[in-house]
Amino acid sequence: MRLAVVGAGWAGLACAVHAVRAGHEVAVFEAARIAGGRARRVETDGGGLALDNGQHILIGAYSATLSLMRELGVQPESALLRTPLQLRFADGGGIALPRLPAPLDLAAGILSARGWTWRDKLGLLRTALAWRAAGFRCDAKRTVADLCAALTPRVTRELIEPLCVSALNTPLDQSSGQVFLRVLHDALFAERGGADLMLPRVDLGRLLPDAAGDWLLRHGAQLRLGRRVQALRPDAARWQVDGEPFDRVVLAGPPWEAARLVAGSSIGASDWVAAAEGLRYEAIATVYVQGAKRVLNAPMVALRNGPLAPAQFVFDRSLLGGPKGLLAFVVSASTASREQLQAQVLAQAAAQLNESNLQIVQTVVEKRATFACTPGLVRPPMQIAAGLLACGDYVEGPYPATLEGAIRSGCAAASQLGPAS
Repeated sequence: MRLAVVGAGWAGLACAVHAVRAGHEVAVFEAARIAGGRARRVETDGGGLALDNGQHILIGAYSATLSLMRELGVQPESALLRTPLQLRFADGGGIALPRLPAPLDLAAGILSARGWTWRDKLGLLRTALAWRAAGFRCDAKRTVADLCAALTPRVTRELIEPLCVSALNTPLDQSSGQVFLRVLHDALFAERGGADLMLPRVDLGRLLPDAAGDWLLRHGAQLRLGRRVQALRPDAARWQVDGEPFDRVVLAGPPWEAARLVAGSSIGASDWVAAAEGLRYEAIATVYVQGAKRVLNAPMVALRNGPLAPAQFVFDRSLLGGPKGLLAFVVSASTASREQLQAQVLAQAAAQLNESNLQIVQTVVEKRATFACTPGLVRPPMQIAAGLLACGDYVEGPYPATLEGAIRSGCAAASQLGPAS
């Protein structure tokens, strides 16, 4: 079959690779001039330094992502720095998991958490056992704040909030408890090393999109970068993409672009369009600074977050293959203006890291980085119409907006096509 994949983010690239492997003739359309979507390489304003459009974190449970990387010739062992999960603050407080089988690693990490009282630790152990006894399920209407009401403020502040905001990018009192429990189960209880941090040592382009694009071209696919699709039309049993005929189409771009094309196609998929247009979004900002005098005690350090201290994490890029003194501050669920954000991050760095002479290199704000993962959220299904599918981290599924969710969705869409005849 002739297949059009509209969008060359991680979901679209995964879909295209699997479709080519199945024997289909594939053309990938991408509006931007670089593949990767919302996880891509960017150049600094002054040039000469390759950064990312956001500091992404992978974890050991990302089985589909790691498998695809290996298939494309990218070795996770060299491209990623793998360490056990730790949420340590600059002052040494917080939790770190040892290398033990799950869930013994979590239990040991809780019991050895620095700065926590026995009330903190035992309360978390009781709550975690209750989640496990309930099969990591809860009422669809419950928020993460509801789930954690019995925990102490310290545990909520130093463990639950960082985990929730990094996984769901949605404030605690608005986040889906059911999705959060699924993430916890797969990361902390399903397999050894599932919660391991896997931090990119290379820019996001080299991590997967570049290799995927090269692989597709080598295997006869077309990669049409800088080509925004304007119109989608049904044509008997086929589809017209800007007037070009295809047997199947997979919409792998962001939901607002997919909704635009579906709404203009006159196929009457109003429910799908309504679900896609009904999604709310959360921003993620990454503030890159230069001039750090000292190396952090870990590649990723948790920060004490508050109204005037917006960053939840800071990454020392010198420990991840980057230049000396380069730090990346990550602000999930960001709401402040760029100028406000930069001033607050610099003040936060001075107060918590004792770094007072940092210079802003670049601030990247993805205003619609992820959908707001709220309780009872209705997400658009994969199937839109006969021969027309959607894939992406926003499509109906058990995970929040993550790279793994995008990859799995792309693979699932490709599998719906069936083998080439």
